[in-house]
Amino acid sequence: MTDIDDNAKSDLTINFDERLPVKSKIAFGLSQASINLLQVIALGSAITFYFNIKLGLSEEWISLAWLIFAIWNALNDPLFGILQERINTDMGRRIPVLRFGALFYALTFIICWFPFMGNTQIALFWNLLLVLFLFDSMFTMVGLVITALPAEMCITQEARSNLSLYNVILGSVGALFAMVLPLILLTEESSTELNSLFQPVMVLVALIAGTVLFFSSFALTENEYARTEEPLGFIDSMIKALKNREFLAFEAMNFFHEMAFTVVTGCMIYFVQYVVRLQGLLASLPLIIVFVLMLVFSLLADRMVKRRGLKQVYIIGLMVSSAGLIMLFLSGNWLIAVMLSLVIVGIGFAPVTLIWSPLLADVIDFDEILTGKRRETTYAGMNALITKPAISVANALFLLIINGFGFDNTQSIQSDSAIFGIQAGFTLIPAICFIISAITLWKWYKLDGEEWIAKKTELGKIHLQKEKEYIGYLKREGKISKVYEKLYGDSEKET
Repeated sequence: MTDIDDNAKSDLTINFDERLPVKSKIAFGLSQASINLLQVIALGSAITFYFNIKLGLSEEWISLAWLIFAIWNALNDPLFGILQERINTDMGRRIPVLRFGALFYALTFIICWFPFMGNTQIALFWNLLLVLFLFDSMFTMVGLVITALPAEMCITQEARSNLSLYNVILGSVGALFAMVLPLILLTEESSTELNSLFQPVMVLVALIAGTVLFFSSFALTENEYARTEEPLGFIDSMIKALKNREFLAFEAMNFFHEMAFTVVTGCMIYFVQYVVRLQGLLASLPLIIVFVLMLVFSLLADRMVKRRGLKQVYIIGLMVSSAGLIMLFLSGNWLIAVMLSLVIVGIGFAPVTLIWSPLLADVIDFDEILTGKRRETTYAGMNALITKPAISVANALFLLIINGFGFDNTQSIQSDSAIFGIQAGFTLIPAICFIISAITLWKWYKLDGEEWIAKKTELGKIHLQKEKEYIGYLKREGKISKVYEKLYGDSEKET
């Protein structure tokens, strides 16, 4: 919830001032870290490698599972997103989903690593498909909340960029652990046998992430006045989102962005294992380089937003990331060149990871200008309807490419042709996707510049008016004391 200064309280037409408590920023970042920790392992860095290399499921069966899953992966998000807009409890619309969904999110993650349908190819296929369906459903429920909250917690680009900085720093720590743990526990040159510690570690990770997510929800806030707004019908809600031209421009960009990130985060384990041939703790070195550079340069990217705006800084990040990936392809297995290329990739990832959420929040603001309603989870769900298939397409495409170049999942050492296929799939697919994303955003996305800033200023004033009306409603209902303290009472909040 936005804090309001004394002048704005007395005259809602003058100005508005956004300040968030540090504890809310940290809680938001920890929530993102917990979600990332499980999601990146289960849907990104480990599950394909686990079923392919450790359990022996073929690339063709895994590709088929990902493509079938893409249907549910796309449909469940707008369904859950629009349904979440209709939740109205004393705790709000978003917080209950996050708080009580944490347990089920952890449980569905645990069952991903304990196949229970047998070890034949068809049994493993159905097992993989089922756990993808179950885990992603819970990831959707809690992930929609985290995607939606930045647009509710603040409105200016600077404030959202600052909140996103906490998200990037803490969330990236979760994502880094999510990619490092499988690299340490699953990569072994001499054997395809499963490390005995892998499954117990996955259970421990789930318990930690679920607990942190549960307790973090107590420090998060949301727009309470939005609960009094009459929600749009299911079909009407989807149609109005698809009529939002800025949303379509964002999604055209985001589809290829999602493909690129899926390959880089999910398939690096193949690159590290078979191309640069690092195992165990050393296998995490490339990821550590990328994430450390990403975190360091996120601070610079946050400052650049104040001068150049979200759009320009984001495009710069996409192009730098693409250049680093092309350099990585040309580096072959020369370790020094590989590490230098990953430095460039990490620098480029800083603005890309920092600014994605504020860009979507601006799209949601534009929708409020069009419809007069706050529809954060609707847009989070519609975003996934269009872009989540990109995750399945990217995973299937990578596996089909390496299979076409002769990859053999029963061998710990691959042929030169298979190694080239891994290099090309891991570097050139995301590089091309990032370039397409940059061109799309530059050409069609228009929520940038002085005119848009002026519109957001007016929207901020409208929010103040809505909060004033909500306070009046609560006074009439006899609930004013608690909510008034929540809105205006914390004098120690800082920007």
